[in-house]
Amino acid sequence: MILSSLPRRLPLLIGLSMLAMTPVTQAVAQGTAAIAAPAPLSSLVSAVDIPYEEFTLKNGLRVIVHTDRKAPVVAVSVWYHVGSRFEPAGKTGFAHLFEHLMFYGSENADGPFFGRLEDIGATDWNGTTWFDRTNYFETVPTGALDRALFLESDRMGHLLGAVTQAKLDTQRGVVQNEKRMGENQPYGLVEYAQLAALLPEGHPYRHSTIGSMADLNAASLADVQMWFKTHYGPNNAVLVLAGDIDMATAKKRWTAGSATSPRGRRPRMWTRPSRRSTRMSRS
Repeated sequence: MILSSLPRRLPLLIGLSMLAMTPVTQAVAQGTAAIAAPAPLSSLVSAVDIPYEEFTLKNGLRVIVHTDRKAPVVAVSVWYHVGSRFEPAGKTGFAHLFEHLMFYGSENADGPFFGRLEDIGATDWNGTTWFDRTNYFETVPTGALDRALFLESDRMGHLLGAVTQAKLDTQRGVVQNEKRMGENQPYGLVEYAQLAALLPEGHPYRHSTIGSMADLNAASLADVQMWFKTHYGPNNAVLVLAGDIDMATAKKRWTAGSATSPRGRRPRMWTRPSRRSTRMSRS
């Protein structure tokens, strides 16, 4: 009797099962539809709101100020519009080498920059170099902002008198050791192959920012002076102050500190060569 009643019950059981699964099926479908329809990029961009003010000094320095009073600290960042793509033939690696020299004293504050930052309680300080820019940054307590701005202003306008052959030789060795370490790690040579494969000979982005050993060995004090005078003027830089500071304070403090930083030369920009056929023939 039990077996004979199963065929009559089976349609009912199947129907009840499908009815029970309906909410789950609908939820899965709705979830899939939500994942398949991401938010438009324009709406994401419009949601990012970082208010700022800016002004430009007479010597050409652009200053951007963002006020955030959550903590009594100010982030200081200086971006110079110069990187490895500005290096002439035979001078590869020089932009990065010069970045190192910027941390070892200026005319009115000789000695390691890091030690002076430690003295005022700074954190998160460093510098980086890439194809298009070199940047320097630190975060300091609000009460130490004047000292940080003085240090940035002095190396922006008064660096060369403190650069010696000994400092150049020391930092040349540091950079070359950095190059060795990078090349000896797994895939350390990949970037060289990528740039050579993607870009033609003579293109300003074709060589790596770290440069060649031969070019680093050839770097001279005359090169240091030329690089600084050409690229490190305030009119080729942007200063960003973010944190426990406002527009009026920024104008007062930086204007007083950078009055002696003269405008630099206008850097020579790379121009694209005339178009020529690059069709490759099959052998």
